[in-house]
Formats: sequence, C-alpha cells, structure tokens
Amino acid sequence: MKKIPVLGVLAALCLSSCAVGPDFERPEAPAAATAYTAEPIPEVSESADIPGGAAQRFLAGQDIPGDWWKLFRSDAINKMVERAIRANASLAAAQATLRQSAYLLRAQAGTFLPTVDAQGTVQRAKTSSIFGPSTNTSFGAVLGFSYVLDIFGGNRRQFEAVGAQEDYEHFQLEGTFLSLVSNVIVASIDLASLRAQIAVTEDIIKSQTQELDLLNQQFQLGAVAKGDVLAQQAQLAQTQATLPPLEKQLAQVRNAISVLLGRLPSEDQIDEISLDTLYLPQDIPLSVPAKLVDQRPDVRASEALLHQASAQVGVATAAMLPQIQLSGNYSSNAANVGDLFTASPSNITWSLLGSVTQPIFHGGELWFRRRAAQAAYDAAAGQYRNTVLTAFSDVATALRTLELDAEALKIQLEAERSARENFEITRERFRAGAISYLSMLDAERVDQQARILLVQAQANRFADTVQLFQALGGGWWNRDDRGPATEEEARDAADTLATTGAR
Repeated sequence: MKKIPVLGVLAALCLSSCAVGPDFERPEAPAAATAYTAEPIPEVSESADIPGGAAQRFLAGQDIPGDWWKLFRSDAINKMVERAIRANASLAAAQATLRQSAYLLRAQAGTFLPTVDAQGTVQRAKTSSIFGPSTNTSFGAVLGFSYVLDIFGGNRRQFEAVGAQEDYEHFQLEGTFLSLVSNVIVASIDLASLRAQIAVTEDIIKSQTQELDLLNQQFQLGAVAKGDVLAQQAQLAQTQATLPPLEKQLAQVRNAISVLLGRLPSEDQIDEISLDTLYLPQDIPLSVPAKLVDQRPDVRASEALLHQASAQVGVATAAMLPQIQLSGNYSSNAANVGDLFTASPSNITWSLLGSVTQPIFHGGELWFRRRAAQAAYDAAAGQYRNTVLTAFSDVATALRTLELDAEALKIQLEAERSARENFEITRERFRAGAISYLSMLDAERVDQQARILLVQAQANRFADTVQLFQALGGGWWNRDDRGPATEEEARDAADTLATTGAR
C-alpha cells in the first residue's frame, strides 16, 4: 500500500475551505492544430544512392521512443550521449535546481500546520529584607503555538504557486536534457562533416599539386605558357587556404563537444565518427499535432508559469480579506528545573487567543498588488501562446527542411557526378591539346565545389532528422530514467500535491 504523507493529510483538512482567485485549468491545444504545415507533407521523401540519402517515411500518429538517438545506430554517438548525461554541468545544475524547488515545496506545506515553539528562562535575583539580603533562582518554561486559519485559501494558493514552480523546474530539466542530447548528436554530425570536407580538400590539394608538377614539366618543354603555371599555382593556393578554416571549425566543434561531455579539451575522448557509417532513420514517428503541447518541455514549462501566475492572483486576493489567527501558550515556573513539570497548579498559567485582522487602509497597496498579479497572469498567457506557436513553427520548419534537403541531396549527388565526369573529360582534352588550360581550370573549380557541397548535403539529412525529433519533444515521457533529478524529495512533494488536490 502506498504511504500517504502526513503533511498531505493535514493540508487536505486545511484546504476543505474555499480558495479565492481563479482555479487554474490547463489550456487546450489550439483548435486549428490539425496539421503542422499548410501544404501536405509527402509521406516519403526523395532518396539518393549515397550514405545518408535513404528515403524517409513519416509515420503519422506514432509515438517517439525515449532513447530516440539510438535510431542512428551509432555506438560512438550512444557513448557520447551517455557520457554527457553523466557529466554535463548544465544538466547537473538543472537537477540541483529541481531538488531545490522540491524542498521549497515541502517547506511551503508546513504553512498548513500550527507553529509550536518552546522557550526556557532562568532568573537569579538578589533581594533585601529585614532578615537581610537573599538570592533566589527561578526557572520558567513556556510552550506557545500559533495557527492561521486558511479560510480564504491564501496559503493554499501560495502552495499551488510553489508547486507550479516545481513543475516549471521539472520541465526545464527535461528541456535541458533534450537540448543536451540534440547538441551532442548535431555536434557529432558536424564533426564527421568537417572531417569529410577536410579529407576531400586534402584529396583536391593532392590532385592539384600533381597537376602543377605536370604543368611545370610541360612549361620546361615549352608546351604550355607561364600563365598556365601561375594560374594553377593560384588555384592550388586558394584550395590550400580553405583548409585552415575547416581545421579551425573542427577544433571549435571538438572543444564544444568536450564541454557537453563535461570534460576539459585536453581530455580528448571523442570517438571517430564518419558520415558513411551513420544510419539515417527511415521510419520517422510523427505525433499528432494536438499532442505537441503535452510533449514539448518548453510549452509545459510555460504552462507551469501560467499556473503559477494564476495562483498568485488568489494569493493577492486573499491578502485583502480577513485573516483569522489562533495563538496560545502554556507556562510553568519553579525554583528548581526538576519541578517545572511537577509544580503545583498555582505555578502554571495558560492562555488562548483568537484574533481577526481585516485590512482597511494600506494606501492602495493590496489593491494594486492584485491588479499587478492579474497583469502578470495576462503576460504569462501571452508568453504561453507565443511558446505554443513557436513549437508548431519548429515542427513545420523541420518537416519542410527534411523534405527539401532530401531533394537537395539527390540533386547535389547528380551535380557532383556530372562535375566529376566533366572534369575528367576536360582534363583529358586539355592534355591532348584540344582545349585551353582556363577551360580545364573552370571545370576543376566546379568539381571541387560540388564535392564539398555533397558532403554538406549529406550531413544536413542527419542534422535535419535530429531537428525534427527535438521539435517534437524528444520522447522524454517514454524514457526509463525520466526525471533523473527528482529524488525522493520531489516524489514526496508530488504525493503531497496529489493528496491535497492543490494542483
């Protein structure tokens, strides 16, 4: 049997009275959320005969797996994601913040209970009389209590607000988790893309160097002009100049991955990843649009802030109404400590006080604080709507990007093959003396650019897929390690909330 927290039971008794202010209701998904895009998305994307060029199918209505990154079938990516989850500093900070909010929620639950304080006193006094001076010592003990009756629900609304803050931190944690995993995968793809571009560039430099050596030999024999040699030297230098920026980007990405993994750049433990070894997920689960507001961590976090703002309206309203407080004390005095609890009734006193406080004039403070709380709620509502619109925009953008980049890769593969074939034919014609060197140089530039663009187009397919999974919420609700930082404290707080019905 599940144990019900004592705090929750007592709080439930206190909450039996009404609570002023609006009762929060979760916003529904937009009525128009029947599709992600204005134009239908093809069920199957274009394909290209190259790694990363497989056709992708969108499976409407299917759920996203919690470990969606494993769909890329890369042991290297899986290992880096696991390392990042264990050691990333931002994730650890979000986990600690969630624990903090859970503790604060438990602390707020204490407002439903009476406060009890004990006080002990010792007094030593010297007196004079006709019999001479005397010194007396007396001991006292006072047990006092105070309890505010939550007649109008001010404490309840404050508890509700703190609970909403705990919700917010939970979804902030889920958002941090999703961003971390996505950033690790995208950075890994960037790393593989840059390595491939560097390899292509080095291959081009090697080819151009050989071409320059051949031209120099032909120049020595008088077969070509000096201008042709200089043009080739310039082309080689231009290609060589593109290599340092690529290596610079590679170093930046490696260092960024180190931060994501919670390591120093000197602790280089990044596995080698190649675009040719990555698997492009072919069956893409696409949840129905109406579920997006439940799946996106940023939308749920914004909803929690809206809930908190709603509760604060109730807090401000209750502050304008009568406050009823009960207080009392029980005290005992004796000449010896041991007699404090066995003294005669004549040494024992007690009191019980009930008071009602009705704010009358506070210079408009309470009124305007309530108006300010209502304005804060309106602001939170506007921010929530903007977050929802952004979420749908992200998904629509990701879907169109996947569609168009699939087409782009197919076209770029054809362009690269045509450029390569044209360059080989042009080079042979130049060596046969049928065309000028400048014609061959132009064909070489087109081939070089086409090879680089093809690598980039390959990487885009993988990165686009990550973007879609992130835009859909990342399947956090299906993870086995969901809420990795909730700890027992957060679970107890959630039990308290469930018992009191404050949410």
